Amino acid sequence: MLPDRAFFDRLADAAKAETLPRFRTGMDIVNKQQGGFDPVTEGDRAAEAAIRALIEAEFPEHGILGEEQGNIGLDREHVWVIDPIDGTRAFISGLPVWGTLIGFQSSGRAVMGMMDQPFTGERYFADGESSWYRGPDGARQLMTRDCGSLENAILFTTSPHLFTGTEAVRFQAIQDRVRLFRYGIDCYAYALLSAGHVDLVIENVLKPYDVGALIPLIEQAGGVITTWDGGRPELGGSIVAAGSRVLHEQALAMLAER
Repeated sequence: MLPDRAFFDRLADAAKAETLPRFRTGMDIVNKQQGGFDPVTEGDRAAEAAIRALIEAEFPEHGILGEEQGNIGLDREHVWVIDPIDGTRAFISGLPVWGTLIGFQSSGRAVMGMMDQPFTGERYFADGESSWYRGPDGARQLMTRDCGSLENAILFTTSPHLFTGTEAVRFQAIQDRVRLFRYGIDCYAYALLSAGHVDLVIENVLKPYDVGALIPLIEQAGGVITTWDGGRPELGGSIVAAGSRVLHEQALAMLAER
């Protein structure tokens, strides 16, 4: 038996009960990275634990890949991919652009996913065939847009400072061509792309849990998401997502240049 929309909602509600009460409250923060800053909060850990408990009770035969706790059963046919708070830096800064990512893979392929933003009350969901939105302004099916070319595109990335060496040069070349570029909204950028508000998201150093829920959201809204070399994005790495195949091909050609 595969999960349905109602079960994804239960998972998101369980995470929301742990994250939203801690948002903008001055919670304790732990730095996971020696020599740098990779924050984790009580909200991250409690939300992932809540999600895992429901999955293990309902689908004990499924595997789980999560950011904050050990992975189990990654070789199983069905695997959940969880990021309890994607955008922890935004979370601890009081910015409502973080989200809870809940992805579902079948035979190694991302097929369903949800991005929940509890503070704004928005939920983006891919059901295996189509992508959907529910929020303060109603409910609707999601569709990406075709802006035609890079010159007309709105581009997002988490931070240009994450690119180094040749990756930085390639990203800058694209940024120089687009109509508008913005920084810093993590998973929310992919949600906006699926809804047809932006056209291109380019990132690197992503983990599987950073994209697991977002892959089906974009693909089932009509967009394209791959690695910079055109491969499947389930393992993360350097990622490019676009609202149309033509735009994706234009960006990919520049990102793959040697």
